[in-house]
Amino acid sequence: MSGAETTTVEIPPVEREPQAERPEPAVEVEVDGEHEGDAVAVTEAAVSVEDEPVGADDVQAALEVSHEAAPEVSPEVAADVESLVDPEPLPDPDDAASPLAEILAVTASSTADDERTVDESVADEQVDAVRLSGVTKTFGATVAVVAIDLRIAAGTFYGIVGPNGAGKTTTLSMIAGLLRPDSGEIRIAGVDLASAPRQAKQKMGILPDRLRTFDRLTGRQLLHYYGVLRGLRSAVVESRTAELARAFDLTDALSRPVSDYSAGMTKKIMLAGAMIHSPRVLVLDEPFESVDPVSSAVVLDILSAYVAHGGTVVLSSHGMELVERVCSGLAVIVGGRVLAEGTVDEVRGELTLEQRFIELSGGISDAEGLEWLHTFSD
Repeated sequence: MSGAETTTVEIPPVEREPQAERPEPAVEVEVDGEHEGDAVAVTEAAVSVEDEPVGADDVQAALEVSHEAAPEVSPEVAADVESLVDPEPLPDPDDAASPLAEILAVTASSTADDERTVDESVADEQVDAVRLSGVTKTFGATVAVVAIDLRIAAGTFYGIVGPNGAGKTTTLSMIAGLLRPDSGEIRIAGVDLASAPRQAKQKMGILPDRLRTFDRLTGRQLLHYYGVLRGLRSAVVESRTAELARAFDLTDALSRPVSDYSAGMTKKIMLAGAMIHSPRVLVLDEPFESVDPVSSAVVLDILSAYVAHGGTVVLSSHGMELVERVCSGLAVIVGGRVLAEGTVDEVRGELTLEQRFIELSGGISDAEGLEWLHTFSD
């Protein structure tokens, strides 16, 4: 229609509110119905819209609609979600309480490293602090230890007793990783000592009998050396050294060379070194030898607190009265074999522990033939 008249209608523009800046990426709401409980998962994502970005009001409306349409969340799932929303802050490693309290507070639960190294065969049962299965050790033609089986529970004092040359030190040296058994298996807190020696040894503090030390160092230098070797920071070593020195009554001796220490003081500084990294297990060979009664009481108090917090002490001693008083379990080794093992009451029966020990060790030797000793040379 070429002759038709054209009419132009002007449409006023639609006024829009000015937007100061592009809003942050919106929130996409997804309803996850694949798992039991049908929890609602809200994740941040950019929502693509043809005309314009979604505003805050649209996001709020979407959230309200999604929650109305979502199925009811079970109380168990809600509790789990709530616990994840506001986790507890991680403690600052420098904000530790008393370093000695930290050393004594050994937990019985396994760490993540433990879970990776413990075999599935032992994961379902309570893990022993120390476990020996068929352990044998020979030196040439001499059989030192024969097929020893021991299970030492966590959080206990455990004594290994026997006459001289019975195999006690050999057994403790194998537990500590200083000797390698010819056969058998040793586990420390569930970790195989042979296949994972580093992880197993990290869990132990050891005090071998007649262990040579760097006695030209001062007591403070020696403890610092022990701590740094165990991977502790210098500041941590310094604070723990001060705490251990006070506990063992060695504060005034820290600046002196260890070569100037008495036998009892040397034993205490080396025991402090064994404890400085807060191990799960202490392996102590004759820890009270050459230690005076007062120092013995101090050491025993510290070890008792350590065990009360979940630590395990495995010790050898010739003091039957001490073993009977502090140990909850023990093994009597004679000739490289375990002749009796169990709780103190189970081992001693109706006798004292010393009487039972003498009985198992072969009784009192024959003193005949020493009549000449009864006539004096003067």
